[in-house]
This record gives sequence, C-alpha cells and structure tokens, in this order.
Amino acid sequence: MRADLLKKELEIFTFGDLLNHFPLRHIDKTKIGLIGEVNGFTDYIQVVGRLMHYEMVGVGRAKRLVAQIKDKTGMMELTWFQGGSWMEKNLHIGSDYLVFGKTGFFNNKPQIVHPEIEVFVPAKAGGKAFLEPVYPSTEKLKARALNGRQLAKLTQTLLTLLQPKDIPENLPDHLIKSLKLFSRYEAFAGIHFPTSEMVYSKALERLKFEEFFVAQIRLQLVRVQRNVVSRGVVFGKVGPHFTDFYNNYLPFTLTGAQKRVLKEIRNDTAKGRQMNRLLQGDVGSGKTMVALLSMLLAADNGFQSCLMAPTEILAQQHYHGLKELLKDMPLEIALLTGSVKAAERKRILKGLIEHTIHFIVGTHAVIEEVVKFKALGLVIVDEQHRFGVAQRARLWEKAAIPPHVLVMTATPIPRTLAMTAYGDLEYSIMDELPPGRKPITTVQRNEMARANVMGFVKEEIDKGRQVYFIYPLIEESEKLSYEDLMQGYEQVKSFFPEPKYRISMVHGKQPAEQKETNMQRFVNGDTQIMVATTVIEVGVNVPNASVMVIESAEKFGLSQLHQLRGRVGRGSEKSFCILLTGSKASKEAKERINIMCATNDGFKIAEKDLAMRGPGEIEGTKQSGALNFKLASILNDKSILELAKQKAVSLVEDDLYLEKPENEPLKNFMQSQQMKNGWSKIS
Repeated sequence: MRADLLKKELEIFTFGDLLNHFPLRHIDKTKIGLIGEVNGFTDYIQVVGRLMHYEMVGVGRAKRLVAQIKDKTGMMELTWFQGGSWMEKNLHIGSDYLVFGKTGFFNNKPQIVHPEIEVFVPAKAGGKAFLEPVYPSTEKLKARALNGRQLAKLTQTLLTLLQPKDIPENLPDHLIKSLKLFSRYEAFAGIHFPTSEMVYSKALERLKFEEFFVAQIRLQLVRVQRNVVSRGVVFGKVGPHFTDFYNNYLPFTLTGAQKRVLKEIRNDTAKGRQMNRLLQGDVGSGKTMVALLSMLLAADNGFQSCLMAPTEILAQQHYHGLKELLKDMPLEIALLTGSVKAAERKRILKGLIEHTIHFIVGTHAVIEEVVKFKALGLVIVDEQHRFGVAQRARLWEKAAIPPHVLVMTATPIPRTLAMTAYGDLEYSIMDELPPGRKPITTVQRNEMARANVMGFVKEEIDKGRQVYFIYPLIEESEKLSYEDLMQGYEQVKSFFPEPKYRISMVHGKQPAEQKETNMQRFVNGDTQIMVATTVIEVGVNVPNASVMVIESAEKFGLSQLHQLRGRVGRGSEKSFCILLTGSKASKEAKERINIMCATNDGFKIAEKDLAMRGPGEIEGTKQSGALNFKLASILNDKSILELAKQKAVSLVEDDLYLEKPENEPLKNFMQSQQMKNGWSKIS
C-alpha cells in the first residue's frame, strides 16, 4: 500500500527513483542557535529547548496547537494549524526538543509555525558532522508515516545495501579523472548523507555536471547527426534578384549585425545540408530585412520561400511590408490566412504548384494538407515559441529535400537558455539597431499623476503623433479585462473628446474583420489613439506612434513590457513609454518596472526575466524537454553548463555515434533514459 502511494505521489517506482529523490536541504545537528538571538533578520533557525507548556486554542477553522519551549536565553512559541491533534499526542512536557523552522514574530514573541521537531539526542563528541537530509514529501504520505524522516531511513538502508558496482558509471573514465569528479556511487552517497560540506559540494558538482552533460550530448548528437544525414537544397549563387534589390531598393544601409547574419545564412545554405538557424534580435533590429534578403537568395537559386507568423495581424503586416519593398521586383508574393476568400485561395494554391508565386506569407493556414509547393527551399518561422514542434515539422514535409529553416524571435533569449532549450540549432544574434533609431525614454508614473500624463499625450498628438493605451489581458477573468478595457476606453474618451480626437479600439473579443479595420485605421493615421489589450504586442508597425501608455503596468511580465515598448520608437521622432502603476504593486513588480526604466537592452531584460521567473516559465521552453533538471540550474550553474557543453561538443566531434569503447557507458545510459522518457527534437 505504501509502495503504491510512493508511486502515485512521488513517482518512485524503483530503487533508482528513490536515489534520485534528492533532499531539499540538510540539517547540521551540530549547529544550534539561541532563542535570544532571533530578530527581524533571522530566516531559518535550529534551536534546542525544553517543552514548558502546550494547549489547543481557538475554535473551528482558527483552532490550533500552541506550545512554548525555553532555552537559557528566552522563550519561543511553536504553532500548528494542521495536524495539531496528532502532535499533541506526541509531545511531552519537560523533554528537550530539537526544533527547526522559519522564524517570525507574533505579539512580539519569536515564533515558528509548523516546525520540524524531534526529541533532542546530542551528537557524539568528536563524531562526524551530523548532516541529516530533509526530503520533500506530501500530506498523503505523511498520513501513512512516510514523511521526510522515513524517506531518509529508506534511502539510508538502500545505500548500506549497495556496492559501488551497483551504480554503474555513465561518464567516460577520462572525463571523470581529468575533471576530478566523484564517481556516481560517491555522488549519490554524498548528496544524501554527506559527512562534510566539502563532500556535499563535490557530490552536487558531479550530479549537476552529469545532468548538463547528458542533455548537451543529446543536443549535439541531434545537431551533428542531422548535419551529416539531412540533405539540404543548395543555394549555390548570389544572383540578379538579390543583387538588384541590394544595390537599388535597399531602404537603408545594413547594420554590421545584419551583414554578419546574412553571411552565416549564406554559408549554411550553400553546403548541401539543411540549415537550422535561430535568429534572435531585439525589437526593431531589422530581422525582417534579413528574412527578405534570404528569400531573394532562395529565389535566385530557383526556390520558393514561406514565412509563417503566429497571428493574422502579424502575417498581414509582414505581407504588406514585404510587398511594398518588392513592388519594383519581378517576383510574386501572396498572403494565405484563414480569412482569405475561396477564389483568392484557389489562385494562390495554383500559383504555388506552378511556381508563379515565389514567396508566401501566412499563418497556420500554410501547413494545411492542400497547400503544395513546386520547389520549397526556405521556411522562415516568426516568433517560433507560438508553434509546436509537430506543426513546424509539417512544413518540412512539403518538399522532397527538407527546406532550410530560419527561426526568428524578437524575444531575446539568454545565452544559457539558448544553450539548453535550443542547443540543437545554430544561433545568430542581432544586437545593433538600424541607424536613425533613437532610444525610447521610459518612465513610471502612478495613478495620481494621470492628469499630467494625459496632458503630455495631448502635446504629442498636437505635434501630429499617434499614441497607444494598452490594458492588461487577464486570462482567468476575460470578463473583468473586458470591463477594465471598456472603462479605460471611456476614460480616454473623456480626456480626448471627439470629433477633435479619433480613437480606435482593438481587443480579442472583436470579430477578425472589425479588429483588422480598427487596426488599419490607426496604421493609416485616420485615428490618433489606439486603445487595446496585448493583442498588439507583436509586430504592429506605425512609425508615427511616439507614445506608449501601459495601464496597470505592474500586471505585465518583463518581456511583455519590452515587446509592447517596441511598438514605438520606429520612426525618426523621440518616443516615450509611460508605465502607469497602481498603489498595490508587489516587490517583484516594482523590480520589473525599475529594470524597464533603466535599460532598453532586450538581452539584459531577458537575463533579468530569466532570473526572476526561472526557465520553466519562459515561453516555449516547456515543450523542449531540455530543462527538466533536478539539481542543475541554468541560472546559478552557468560555469558548469559552459564546461559540460564544451566537453559534449568535443566528445561528439571525436565519436559521432558513440562507438568507442570508452563511451559505451554513456551510450548505454542514454539508451536506457530514451526508453524511459523519450526525447522530442526541437525542430
């Protein structure tokens, strides 16, 4: 019965699973604090005190067990809101207890709520440091006498029965020796029951390295083996389309970063192997121009290109932007989305099969079965985290030889995240803004300053500029968001009455056609103000818009705030982003606002975002399977990650199929893991 509970609650099926159920922390039984030392800065403490008194107080939901313990320096209160009846039976007045927990104060007295408590047994003088593991457990397991302490006993029993040979090595011997790593047996013993801080830290280092190294080996194998086996179409020449556009129609001089990325794409596509490249560039760094020049390169070599965007609005914008740039070129570009009428759709499908259409821009509609190409050579995926792996793979199948793949994102990805979540892709970074772009001034204002903010907005509109007012979209309560938006719309109208001012409104509940019309009126300059939810986060390009007012800015994430800010500052005029906040912003929200006001650098913002939210919360990483580390952290263990990647790259270069005898343990381990949990490639 308890075995079934372990399977159900903690997914512990085998001895191996038990060994991999790592302690949350260790209690050093030799380090004992004093009650009198507890102050407002104390976090966790371990004390030894004599139990003086305990009683049940309160009724109903407020019922709790309260006990007092005392040492030579003072008195402390212990409180249990749950499990009080069970605790009451096990407490004995006059006994000494070892107590551990997070400290607080209640009625000016030090207090620990739900402490870890046990009868105190002094550590033997001169013995080893008594580091006891504390394991994560669940309420159901605790009810069946399987709390953290019982799990420790089970694990200790298991380790006494095991020999070093029972935990086979999975890293090559030369690696363990050269890096002076613990063996796997030493690492498991040392992480559960360390005899010293040094042993614990060496055990942790070994297991973190192993997690990173195995993940990096997988990614390198996918990447290198794909390069070896996956044929790609050859873009052998730079021809007249590219040259003509570059010399005669390029609207601005390319930045050094754009030139560097184009060279990388040019090299990738000329090799006869499929390109898989991630292009990350900050908002407004000119990724679309790189995409267009890559498409012209494909056209020069007789191939069609497809650009896939996550939303209809973004697809339309890409289409209109590219169509304008190509207006004097003898190349046909088409737009395929869900709302394209039947006759036009028929014309496009025919044009793709006959190759009279060279470039197609679209949403998910381009991956439908009926869409067939004569010669698809390049696929560009914009904001790729919005598309699943399977969806992207359906595009590859539309050509006999898989097309080259360029994945673009305007959400800069921190290097450590790119190495783990997108490590099978080559990646390019565009970290320069095109000439003429001025940095956006970002300020925070509270609700009380609204009249001043509106006055400033009026001045900007009087200069002929346009303005965004953005409201948060809270998914759990769309009704509430909608009411907030309508309220906001009325408020904006009261400051900017018609007919002098004209306002567009865009939100998710509108029919696509109405949304498009309202958006278009703003793009064309027929309205000066756009009131919207975050629908406009990605891709709307209005160079004349110079002010972005974000309402309730404390409710937005960092990367979302940065994306929204990127909707202004697209013309030659000075632009502003005003973050309006309520009075109840949390500490984290204030930190986000401060970061936004301090920098325009998307890469710095991405690093901070990762540090604040953790990798599992960043869009698109959950599906990668590359971040399920139990011990290692891409935030705190960057140097171990760098080392693991370096060693994985050289091992795979030396032995692509892990056939050498010294790599056999690694190969066997990876095959056993593969059978256990499968592995989905990123693209």
